[in-house]
Parts: sequence; C-alpha cells; structure tokens
Amino acid sequence: MSEKRRERPWGPAAASGIGSMPGTDAREAARTVLGSLDAPEHLPHLPELPARGPGADMLGRTAGLLAELYVQLEPSGWRIADRPGRDTRRARSWLGEDLDALEEFTQGYGQQDPARAGLKVSVVGPWTLAAGLQRRSGEAMLGDPGACRDLAASLAEGLAAHLAEVRKRVPDARIVLQLDEPSLTSVLTGSVRTASGYRTYPAVGRAVVEGTLRELIGAHDGPVVVHSCAPRVPVALLRRAGAAGISLDLALLTEREEEPVAEALEAGVALFAGVVPTVEPETGALSDPAGSVGGVRSLWRRLGLSPGLLAESVVVTPACGLAGASPAYAREALRRSVRAARSLADNPT
Repeated sequence: MSEKRRERPWGPAAASGIGSMPGTDAREAARTVLGSLDAPEHLPHLPELPARGPGADMLGRTAGLLAELYVQLEPSGWRIADRPGRDTRRARSWLGEDLDALEEFTQGYGQQDPARAGLKVSVVGPWTLAAGLQRRSGEAMLGDPGACRDLAASLAEGLAAHLAEVRKRVPDARIVLQLDEPSLTSVLTGSVRTASGYRTYPAVGRAVVEGTLRELIGAHDGPVVVHSCAPRVPVALLRRAGAAGISLDLALLTEREEEPVAEALEAGVALFAGVVPTVEPETGALSDPAGSVGGVRSLWRRLGLSPGLLAESVVVTPACGLAGASPAYAREALRRSVRAARSLADNPT
C-alpha cells in the first residue's frame, strides 16, 4: 500500500461533503461545514458557492487558478483569453472570500488531534477542465493534445500556489486534494460533443488519461481523492493512477463495476460513498441513518470483505454537491452523513 493511501487524515466512521453548498454567504457556508463535520474523525471541506454566479461555478473557479492561462466567459462558456480580465479577477475574488471565511472558522484547527486534522480542497481535474474550457476557436481544449498538456501543467502550477495559500491560512491542517472529474468517462469513451454539437471529440487513450492524472496526483504531498457523480466511474484507472480515495454516487454503481471497487479497496483505496440525497425528498421523508448506508453494507457482503474494515475504508458523503439544496437541508445532509457513518461503525453487518 502506498504511503498516501496509508496516510489518512480522517478516522474510522468518517463523513465528508463533496464541495458545493447553497447560497451566496461564504461565512455561513464555512460555519455550516465546519460545524457539521467538527469531530476529528471527519473530513470538512472548503465550500464552493456557485449561486454567486460566473467565477464561483466549478469550472470558472478552477480556471481562475490556472498559471499563465486566463479565461473569459462567452455565451457558449468559458474560453481561453489573452490576458486576465474581469472574469478571471472575479473568480479569484470569490475564492479569496471563501478562504477568508475558512480561515475565520478554523482557528485552532488540528490542535485536538493533529493526526486527524484533514481538510479537503476541491478543484476540477485536468480532463473535465479540458472538456469544459474552450480554445479561442470555440472548440474544447480536449480536441488538441498539445493544449491538454499545457492545461495540465498550468493546473499543476496554479494548484500548488493555491494549496500553499490554504496551508498558510490553516497551518495545522493536513490537506486532502479532491479532483472533480464528472466528464472523465465521456473523455474516455469519446462522447464529449464538439462546438457544433454534430460530432464528438475522439476518445483519449486510457494510458494518456491515466498518465496525466498520475502526474497531478503525484505532485501533491498528501492524499488525493477523485470524485465523479456520473455513471461508470473508471475505478481501476484511478486506482492505478494513485488515487487514495474514489468518491462516487453509490446508487449509480453497477454489478459489473463491483470487482474493480473490491480490487481498489483491497489495495487500500478509500471509498467515498455518496449515499445521502442531495435534495430533500418531495415526500419530506428520509430513511433513518442506518438505512442510508444499507447499500454500503450490502456491497460489502457481496464483495466478501471483512466487516471490521468497513468503517475504516468508507467515508460517507452526500451523493453529489449540495448547491441545489436549501440551506436547512444542506445542514441536515451533512449531519445525516455523520450519523450514517457512525451507524456503519456501530453495526457493520
């Protein structure tokens, strides 16, 4: 087992969020996340607030981190620009607000249990970024292998500066990096559409995808979790690339994908199991916390894994981001994740 997989700055019966939260108030979002996931075993995260508008969305936020690459917002989406303009400055300003709020609510963070002072920071991964960012022609960067390489290098440099800033503000935190890759499967299967919508970009070779991810994962000196709430997450590829954790919507996992999940777990990869609904059910009724993780227990039995390792190997999360939830339900979803994680530890079978 690699050092990054062995070194887990969270404990058994851990819960975490995905990233996005509702509303536009950075202080309230930080208060909610840090307050809901306040025990040392849990893994709080730097919130994202896409409701604030362009530049606070997932893609624009990460594009604002790029080194020596700049973006502007066009009617068709985010596009590479010649120089930093209003849209880049706005993205960086929103992120600055988020970091200010994080710093305010993490005073003394890590002093209770330094070994478990995990803090998760999310950015869009290189392949979803390549599928979502446009070249000056209006076509995605994905269509140009050289542009993809340049983009990955720019992301790695910008991300290093971003994580250094997080460490400066929360010096005792042990940073867990999350790469959001919802387009990864589409990149691998050649189903990302061109600007016209009539064609798709060619599939990128699995070795190229894996190599790019391995380089980025290897550049971070702590654990890296790769997240996707899309179907058919390439679990085996992510394991080989060095991911310490794989975060997915458990309801989308098919029987065919269970064997790669078992192999990843046996290799020491953590499963961030998205089991709590991201929006309040229309009936207003949620299953009890134990019921929320019933699918995790069933999966464990089918895989033939030791029940004693369940709470150590699984982190309970909402199924995806909580940007579409009400503030009250977002708090409830995080609290329910905490209670469900405790239920796994108390009753793994």
